[in-house]
Amino acid sequence: MEACQDQLLALKNILHDFSASTGLKVNFSKSMMIPINVEDSKAALLAQHIGCELGTLTFTYLGLPLGLTKPKVVDFLPPVTKCERKLAYTSAFLSQAGRLEVTNSIFTSFPMFCMSTFKLHKIAIKQVDTYRKHSLWRGEDLADRSPSKAAWEMVCLPKSEGGLGVLNLQTQNEALLLKNLHKFYNRHDIPWVNLIWERHYSTGALPNSSNRVGSFWWRDILTLIDSFKGIAMVNVADGKSCLFWDDLWLNKVPRLEYPQLYSFANNVGISLHLVINSEEMEDFLHLPLSPLAATQLLQVAEDIQSLTVIEEKDFWTYIWGSSIFSTSKAYRHLTGSLPTHPFFRKLWKSSCQNKHKFFFWLLLRNRLSTRELLRRRNMHLPSYACVCCSLEIEESLNHLFFHCPFVQSC
Repeated sequence: MEACQDQLLALKNILHDFSASTGLKVNFSKSMMIPINVEDSKAALLAQHIGCELGTLTFTYLGLPLGLTKPKVVDFLPPVTKCERKLAYTSAFLSQAGRLEVTNSIFTSFPMFCMSTFKLHKIAIKQVDTYRKHSLWRGEDLADRSPSKAAWEMVCLPKSEGGLGVLNLQTQNEALLLKNLHKFYNRHDIPWVNLIWERHYSTGALPNSSNRVGSFWWRDILTLIDSFKGIAMVNVADGKSCLFWDDLWLNKVPRLEYPQLYSFANNVGISLHLVINSEEMEDFLHLPLSPLAATQLLQVAEDIQSLTVIEEKDFWTYIWGSSIFSTSKAYRHLTGSLPTHPFFRKLWKSSCQNKHKFFFWLLLRNRLSTRELLRRRNMHLPSYACVCCSLEIEESLNHLFFHCPFVQSC
């Protein structure tokens, strides 16, 4: 109890000094104390003396779930329920182009803040996608099970590649989280970056996709290392953030460039900084070496001598030719590219109204509800022939827009 009273007195002094130095009057009656690894009786005594409420983990701060364990699906409900509430505003009188705009500007933006911090659970992403599909194709009725006019994978393609430009939430989540690796590898002067470097990598070890240590949040970030290094290359200064064997430096990956030498490695996760400052080869190689491995070691020594090692931080550049990280460019890289007819790019750059562009997109993708398409979707109709002419030909897209006599006369 005496120790608890001493800690309480110290805490009061800290709060008093803070109030005096900032000129702010602290209202403890509206504050909440969240104890971590503290006995219940001790936490209750502290809260009683300070005059604040006693809370527990997990709790929500700025809309994000904060706790000591990985958030569950239920912790991601706030952005999901926002989508459900906004679905009622999807008007049946909107055109398809208007619904596309609502889907992109409203429903896609709700989980974005949460995705910038956490790796969203797949169930939460699936539920948000359900609301986005209803917003685009069906409207506010969640009981409506009418089929979509296009597959969701096609809708999420960029417009220049034949899609509608709706963001893939899982890929966007990864692109947003990659910025944390950008801050970590460039060793930005940020508290969490300094903490992780000092806590886990102060001995010279570096993270890789198979060696994941730290909190649940950091382990989730480490799953994206391969994606990050697929778009980044290190510019060596002191070599502390660069893996000697696996990273791209001097336009080489030593593990691939010198495979025989790599087979003698005794520490595949060693940093370039430790290799440069190593006095003996036994520090990172098993001896004796084979003749071919010894030749490759001489080549590696030449590569290291060509480096200009300075006492500054390494910096990483990206495949788009800049050291500034861009989430949108990272998303485009993670999405990849598909060979597509150039007319799709011209379609969305035309001066037509958006509803006309959307209609022609459906036309080019053969997603208009012609009778031939309804037959392929197993919808039973008395007849599948074109109703505009008397040729008794099936109402297909090709016939309706190019060969039907009635359409030609119009």
